[in-house]
Amino acid sequence: MKCLVINLDRSRDRLAHVSAEFARIGVAFERVTAVDARDRPDLAEMPQRKKHLRMADGEIACLLSHRQCWSMIAAGDDAYGAIFEDDIVFADKAGPLLAGAGWIPADADIVKLETFFNRTVISRKGVACGHGFSASRLHAVHIGTAGYIVSRQAARDLIEATNEIAIPVDHLVFNPRFATSSRDVIYQLVPALCLQAQFLGGGSVQLPSLLKQERQEEWAASGMGKKRHKPIAAKVGIEIRRLARQITDLFRLRREKIIPFEYRGRRVRPPHTQHRENAL
Repeated sequence: MKCLVINLDRSRDRLAHVSAEFARIGVAFERVTAVDARDRPDLAEMPQRKKHLRMADGEIACLLSHRQCWSMIAAGDDAYGAIFEDDIVFADKAGPLLAGAGWIPADADIVKLETFFNRTVISRKGVACGHGFSASRLHAVHIGTAGYIVSRQAARDLIEATNEIAIPVDHLVFNPRFATSSRDVIYQLVPALCLQAQFLGGGSVQLPSLLKQERQEEWAASGMGKKRHKPIAAKVGIEIRRLARQITDLFRLRREKIIPFEYRGRRVRPPHTQHRENAL
């Protein structure tokens, strides 16, 4: 199974980081030159679907970078390919799983390898993958595309679905609100195989998101960055719907869970100060 790493030409520090990570787990990778929004003034002119918030140039470039990887996997001979962004850190036992695809569930279109430390919903029953990992069906949004495996057919489907720019790549792949995600059989690896370095905290290597500032500016310009206080009735409604989902999940043999991650012998805890918009 080929491992592809998306990396900007100007991000040599990130290439050094991710090279060291792959060397640490004993796995080879192929670098894919990322589309750089700085060199593509035409991105702002690309047509987008009107019903969605206009994507920032960096988000479009990120989507196009992942699309390059999908094209390589779709045209290749392997049944699956793994895609990574260049700010990931690996769990200590990641190497054996990335060395081959034999552990991947037979019906899997996509396997999410990372955790975003947000609550999501997975099947209670998992498929043993070896080396302390299992794969459970993913039934709810769990954004982030820093590490995932995609089948050759799913890669072809994603290419076809992105002929028109619409939504950021992490929602495109891992948000069931959108058809591109809901039609695929997606598994979540538990515990996660990788994590963005920014979530390690403490004195660990820090690689801040290159899209964070641009995404925040886009939200601010649209008015989405302003905090709005919900009325009491709305809050009560949200809580009732949450409880209803939990009851439904219980009968469907599903569970809410924050996907854990272990790094160098310790369980990583998400920093309280970080929010979902910090990562991609």
